[in-house]
Amino acid sequence: MSTNNLQSCKRKMFLHGHGRQSTSIDDLGLDILVYEILIRLPAKGVGRSKCVCKEWLSLLSTRHFAMMHCRHISTFYNQKFIAIGPRLCSVFPLSCEDSGPLLNFRILLPFEAPWNKVNILTSFEGLLCVCFRNTGKLVIWNPLTYAFKEVSSSNSHGLYKPKSDAIGLYVDKTDDYKLLHIKRRRGRMWVHVYSSMFDSWHKITFANKLRCWRGEPIWSNGTFCKGVLYFLVNCFIENKGVMLFGFDVE
Repeated sequence: MSTNNLQSCKRKMFLHGHGRQSTSIDDLGLDILVYEILIRLPAKGVGRSKCVCKEWLSLLSTRHFAMMHCRHISTFYNQKFIAIGPRLCSVFPLSCEDSGPLLNFRILLPFEAPWNKVNILTSFEGLLCVCFRNTGKLVIWNPLTYAFKEVSSSNSHGLYKPKSDAIGLYVDKTDDYKLLHIKRRRGRMWVHVYSSMFDSWHKITFANKLRCWRGEPIWSNGTFCKGVLYFLVNCFIENKGVMLFGFDVE
């Protein structure tokens, strides 16, 4: 047998498990078992797994596992998009594998605002940040549970100005869902954060009145990934092109 054929046989034996001892469930390790296998089960499967032993019941009943499981399911299996129309909203499942007609269900707008004055600014884990164009007020809305919260306050926090402001939704290490609001006025910038856990705003002090570029650079709304909110900024006036800014939420 040539050297190349011998190496090929060794690779096949490794990939298919021939010539090595079988692996039991105890050899996998608890982290791999919980966060790589059990987290992929549907909700009924998780419920059945809690009956295996007391240790599994304890692990699968934690809030951390519930949030991780919810995020995994919503990310891979339950994506939807929403279309706002007169008086009603249509929610469609998002599937790249199904080429047939999209089946939708309809929900009522839970807040008092004309449908053509409602703008969806950004989304994160099923939550939407909505702006009322006629007032600039911001609302965090879960269209599947019909719950919503108006986050604008009497001291002008949470009032959105199109083409000048930027918005980003994220969750921090304490599982507090937050809204980052970047305001730009007359060449200066302010950053405030709303906490859903405490229902309050606070100012990011290190970013107080940061100077912006000349003109009016166009900011995208934020995209959250691995602890950082990312924004695209178009700076046409100073010929800086498109830049990527990251806001570390911790």
